[in-house]
Amino acid sequence: MNTIARLCALAALLLASGITSAVQLPGPLVSGDWLEENLASVTVIDVRSDIKSFTTAPMFTRDMKSGRQQLARVGGHIPGALLASYKHVRRARLIDGQRVTHMLPEKKDFEYFMQLVGLNEDSTVVIVSKGESNGDMTMATRLYWQLKYYGQEKLAILDGGMAGWLMDGRAVSTDGKRPPQGNWKITAERKELLATSDEVAEAVKNGSAQLVDTRSLAQYLGTYKKSYVYAKGHIPGAKPFPNEMLTRPAAPASFTPAKTLGTLAGELKIDTGKAIITYCNSGHLASGSWFVFSELLGNKNVRLYDGSMHQWTLEKRPVTALKLEL
Repeated sequence: MNTIARLCALAALLLASGITSAVQLPGPLVSGDWLEENLASVTVIDVRSDIKSFTTAPMFTRDMKSGRQQLARVGGHIPGALLASYKHVRRARLIDGQRVTHMLPEKKDFEYFMQLVGLNEDSTVVIVSKGESNGDMTMATRLYWQLKYYGQEKLAILDGGMAGWLMDGRAVSTDGKRPPQGNWKITAERKELLATSDEVAEAVKNGSAQLVDTRSLAQYLGTYKKSYVYAKGHIPGAKPFPNEMLTRPAAPASFTPAKTLGTLAGELKIDTGKAIITYCNSGHLASGSWFVFSELLGNKNVRLYDGSMHQWTLEKRPVTALKLEL
C-alpha cells in the first residue's frame, strides 16, 4: 500500500471512530511538516467557498527552463479532512429590526453546522484553506474566530494552506464521502472577542480602544466602496492596517512573520499592547488582523466588530472620508 493510501485509510478509520490521540499544538499556526507528522492526532477542517475543488485533482505544470513542477491549480484535500463550505460559515441576523448579513450565527445554528461538517467533541482542530490568496487565509481566520468564540480550545491554522501542502509534494485525496454527523457542542460564548456597534461608537467617543481598519487604502479613504456598504470612508479615528500585508500575495499565502507585522503596526501608530477593535466591510478580513494582534502577537484585549462597515453604515453612523488618520 503506498503512502497516500495508508494516510487515507488511517484518517478514515480515525474519523469513523471519532478517536484521536492527544497532541499539543505548537501555536496558532502550524507548518506542513508538523501537520504531516501529527495528522493522525488532529481533526483537519478544510474551509473553502469553491467546494467542487475539494474533490477535483490538483493541476501541476512543468517549468520549461528548470524542469521543476509548479502548482497551477489547487485541488483535492488533505486525507481525512472535513469540508466546511465558507458560504455557510456566516449567517444573516436581525439586529434592532435590520437585516445584517455575513454575521456570526446563533449558537444553535453554528453548533448544528459544525456537527454536519463532522466535528466531534474534544477534537484538536487544524483549519486549512486553499491558501492561494490573502482572502483564502482569512476564511481560515474567520472560522478560527467563530470556533474560539463558541468555546473551541485546541485550535490552529495551517500556514500557507492547501497550496503550501501541495507545493511540498504531500499526500492529497479527492475522496468525496461525507463523514458521519459529529457531536461537537458549544461550551462557551466569549463575548470579550466581539465588539458591537455601540461599543465601537463608545471607542470613537472616548478612545477606549484603537479602531483598526483592515481594508485597502482606497476603501479606507473612501475612493471606493463595496455595494453592501452604504457610505464611503472609514469609522472616525480608525487607523489603516491593510490586510494584504498579513500574508504573501500568492500561493502559498503564508503569514508575514509576527515580528514584521508588529513593526508595521508600530509604523501605522497602532499600539499592539493596548485595546484594539478590528473591522473591515463584513467581518471577514478583520478576522485576519484580529488573529495577528490576538493570537500571533499575544494581545488578549482585541475584539472583532462583526458587522463592520456594512452594519455601521446600515445604521447611518458617521464616517470620515479622504483623510488619513495616524
